[in-house]
Amino acid sequence: MKTKTIFIIAFTAIITIFLMINTDAVEFNFIFVKKDISKLLVVGVCTFVGFILGYMAGRPKTTVSSYDRVDTPLKTGDHKNALSDEDRDYIS
Repeated sequence: MKTKTIFIIAFTAIITIFLMINTDAVEFNFIFVKKDISKLLVVGVCTFVGFILGYMAGRPKTTVSSYDRVDTPLKTGDHKNALSDEDRDYIS
């Protein structure tokens, strides 16, 4: 197994254990309303949102154009390969 895989498994296990320990209800103040909510739910949602935001912030911003990926023989300078067999026979 790769180190990255082991780290992800260990980190997931630690978060799961942490969430399972903190299941008691706590009073949260949502600006206008006070509610009793499980710490499990709050910490789990915050962790999930943090992972999503981290992924979105960390991914590269590359724009791939379909024109960039086309390697035609004319682009590479190999003009003979751009010709069909019929064209080659006609020229020679």
